Amino acid sequence: MPMLTRRVVLMATAALAVGLSAAYAQGLPPLEKKDTYKVGFAQTESNNPWRIAQTESMKAEAEKLGYQLVYTDAAGSAAKQVADVNSMIAQGVDIIFLAPREEKPLIPAVMAAKKAGIPVILLDRNVDQSLAKAGEDYVTFIGSDFIDEGKRIAEFLMKEKPEGAKIIQLEGTTGSSPANDRKKGFDDTIASNPAFQVVASQSGDFARDKGRQVAEALLQAHPDADVIYAHNDEMAMGAIAALEAAGKTPGKDVMVLSIDGGKEAVQAVVDGKIAAVVECNPRFGPKAFETMQRYVNGETIEPWVKNIDAFYDKSNAAEEVANAY
Repeated sequence: MPMLTRRVVLMATAALAVGLSAAYAQGLPPLEKKDTYKVGFAQTESNNPWRIAQTESMKAEAEKLGYQLVYTDAAGSAAKQVADVNSMIAQGVDIIFLAPREEKPLIPAVMAAKKAGIPVILLDRNVDQSLAKAGEDYVTFIGSDFIDEGKRIAEFLMKEKPEGAKIIQLEGTTGSSPANDRKKGFDDTIASNPAFQVVASQSGDFARDKGRQVAEALLQAHPDADVIYAHNDEMAMGAIAALEAAGKTPGKDVMVLSIDGGKEAVQAVVDGKIAAVVECNPRFGPKAFETMQRYVNGETIEPWVKNIDAFYDKSNAAEEVANAY
């Protein structure tokens, strides 16, 4: 090897070593460069279009890259999801993508992977930051700004109904970061104006039928409510069914607001049944594997890799419905 070429190779190797040492300085497990990888993806559930779209995106990107994807579905159980991660550890995966069902119960899974020398990247939901930290216990969190999603919905509501409103809030899964943050972003924003009152707030567990049942009960208890804010599309569609069963017209008698941005919900905006939807982009595959590659390359990964989310209302829903998942 010529002297100049050798020097270039040595410099490149040294630079990579510096990058690796920076990335792993906090004790994160390394991930060596290989032609292919065995990748774990621990999904929380597959009972709605958002989750299905996320899973399809992850599978498609893994196939495109020629990686083996070990996929599990926790079926809405935090305990099963912990067991799923432990199974992936036993199978010797190179890295784990984890969509944690709840913030606290999945901490043992994150820590078990770290102890086993397997890096973890969190997708779409975070874990309790007082118990596990990005850059130390797991690589990063890839996802949307849930607080901002709730804030954007609240700002839309306050602009559209400046006189105020009586609001029923259908919360997501108790203890999950989207439910916690979408509630906080919304509640904190409307707190500036006492004319906006949340008359009831209860979990519908991000599920359509549970959302319908909760909406039915809360509408009976609060017949004067004129807004339903749902933490996701599934519960929003359940709320629409509850309103129609009660003889009320969604979009006229009661304003419905949602987050997620699935095709059905965006079409409901076109149809006038939902006033506005903040997108929560489920297509994680490209961003997830791109972030993994950055980690392989020894780059220092930011603790939060943010997804950019669209906003749908009557001004753009008709043009955008075809692009929704």
